[in-house]
Amino acid sequence: MESIDTATGAIAPPKLSTDRVRSIFSSIADRYELFNALSSFGVYRSWLAKMAEIADIEPTDIVLDVAGGTGDVTFTMAEKFQPAMIVCTDLVPEMLEVAKAHVLEGRGAGVDIQFAQADGQALPFDDGTFDAVTMAYGLRNMPCREKALSEVLRVLVPGGSFTCLDFSTPEMPAWRAAYDVYLKVMIPFWGKVTTGDASGFRYLASSIQAFPDQAGVARMLEDAGFEDVCWFNCSGGIAAIHSARKPE
Repeated sequence: MESIDTATGAIAPPKLSTDRVRSIFSSIADRYELFNALSSFGVYRSWLAKMAEIADIEPTDIVLDVAGGTGDVTFTMAEKFQPAMIVCTDLVPEMLEVAKAHVLEGRGAGVDIQFAQADGQALPFDDGTFDAVTMAYGLRNMPCREKALSEVLRVLVPGGSFTCLDFSTPEMPAWRAAYDVYLKVMIPFWGKVTTGDASGFRYLASSIQAFPDQAGVARMLEDAGFEDVCWFNCSGGIAAIHSARKPE
């Protein structure tokens, strides 16, 4: 399967992007949530709430959160649905350590939350293990996206749901132009404010601009074998939530 440089979309060895992502997020793990809050002016929380509205999760479900980071999606789903179990995974152990600390602080609504370091492109779980899979801001950072989606499909039970949140492309030209300026100028600025280093956040801006638009992500899901693919725009298309299902 094709591997790309997630900063540009050009063909490149997977190690280039994987090493970059691991280096960036391991260094900012303890300030990642602050960056999200400041750079989105808190709006990202409404995106998570909408993701929870769209997700098809039952109290008896076993849920996998891929690229779960510091646990935002895991805790959102735990508090709304109280499923039987959530397994929160991430490539970067430092991010998971922040999520684990949040559990100790009392987050998670008493749900059984397990943690595992895992690459979303090679999930260490058996076929048909999970009733639902969630992912936020993960697919964009994976160099082998077709492989990542095939892995999600593999570990889902037949009929299982996949809900994916990521940055996307505003539909209105004026809004899109303003967003492009914000990405290039303000994302590195907020990165500098919160972490003292803007370099990793220049990558974030580049990866967003290189990521497929809403229809492009939908095609990727369909090509991977998902059905019932649809999406919901957040904040005029700054972000989009895609939902899909594994065929019965």
